[in-house]
Formats: sequence, C-alpha cells, structure tokens
Amino acid sequence: MDNWLVTQDEWLVYALTIVVLLGAVEGGVLLARYRHRRGLRESEQFLSVLAAPSIGLLALMVGFTFSLALTRFEARKAAVLDEANAIGTAALRGRMLADPYRDAVAPMFKEYARLRVVGRGSRMDSAETVAAMRRSQVIQDALWDQATAAANADPRQVPTGLFVQSLNDMIDTSETRLTAARNHVPGVVFFMLEGIAVVGLGFTGYGAAQAATQHRIAMLVMAVMIASVITLVFDLDSPQSGLITVSQQPLLDLIQGMG
Repeated sequence: MDNWLVTQDEWLVYALTIVVLLGAVEGGVLLARYRHRRGLRESEQFLSVLAAPSIGLLALMVGFTFSLALTRFEARKAAVLDEANAIGTAALRGRMLADPYRDAVAPMFKEYARLRVVGRGSRMDSAETVAAMRRSQVIQDALWDQATAAANADPRQVPTGLFVQSLNDMIDTSETRLTAARNHVPGVVFFMLEGIAVVGLGFTGYGAAQAATQHRIAMLVMAVMIASVITLVFDLDSPQSGLITVSQQPLLDLIQGMG
C-alpha cells in the first residue's frame, strides 16, 4: 500500500480528494432529504452535532500527520548535507594518498558526487534512479579497492588509514540517505485522514441540509481547503516530486568545488 501511494501524482491526489469530499457533502445532503421525506426526525439533531467533533478530530489527525511528514522531510535534508560532507572529506583525504592512488580516486569522487544528486521529479523506482544507484555502488567498490591497495602497499601510512575511515563513513551515509528517502508516512495514516474528512464533511452537509441553508459554495470552499492541506502533507512526504522537494544544493556546491 505504501509503495503504491508514494508513486501517485500529487495533482491527481488533490483532484480525487476534492471529488471525494464533495461527494461526501452531497451524500450528507441526500441523506438528510431522504430522512425528511420519510419523516425520520428522531436523530436529526444528533447527526447534525456530529459535524463539529468530526472536524475537530480531522484537525488533530492533520496536525499529527503533518508532524510525521515534517520529521521525515527534515531527516532527508540532513541526510543530503551529511552525505555531501562525507564525500567532500573522503575526496580531500584521497589527495593525501601516494601515487598512483591519488590520481585514480579523484575522478571517481567527481562522478560519484554527480550520481548522488537527485533531480526534481525523480522517483525511487524510476529506471534512471535505479541505474544511478547501481553505478554508485560500482564506484564505492572501486574506491574501496583503491583504498585496500594503498593500505597493502604501505599499511603504516596515516593518510591511508584516514582515507579508509572517511570512505567507510561515506558509504554509511549513502545508506542512511537511502533509508531516509524510503521512510514515508504509513499509507494507512493518509487513508484514515481521508476517511475522517469524508465523515466530517458528510455530517456537515447533513447539518446544512437540515438547516435549509445554501451550503454548496461554503462546502466547496471547505472541501478545497481540506484537500489542499491533505495534499500538502502528502507532497511534504514525497522527497523529490511535487512542489516541496529536498534541496540538493550541498551536493551541487561540492561538485562545483571539485572543479
């Protein structure tokens, strides 16, 4: 469920949410009119007053879900910065290696840094992203082979030991970033949020029909507002798609510094 949800387009989610919420309002109106024709009035007041607590519960769930999504978004931002720092440190320490290892690792770090930049709109399951991840692993192995060869050539050299340590940190941070990118708000939370919104607007439409008020414009505005908030949270939980994306500037600055 989670993997399916994160692959959906945010604008499609937005449009479907508005349609579903407007359908809930109209459903409440139709239910109220049906009960009025049948003369079922004993629970009208009870059903009408359920709108306020339902909307209150929706607000609580939105705040909870937004907090979850924001925490994951901040973790992804921190992971990009940590990886840029780790790559930069490893590249600098690679310059301290003896020849021919120094000249061998320098172009590898440049290519690796470029591969770690995730473009806007990229998804984890896209062919381009998968290919970049595989190439990154190949470069990691090649760098590790160079570090092993340098250590075997002279295991007493301090620069080699520092390079090995920084290279290990670089590999660890790449896995940390990958894990952060895959860590999403559980899909069941979004479906629960949608369900509470449907119930709340359904009761609101029911109450508006019972009060014989002109509800359509007000309900449309409310549906758009609630759908906008839900989609905002969904967008915040999507690392590189939509309006809110994780900045790749630390990696871009690193690449520029490498020349």
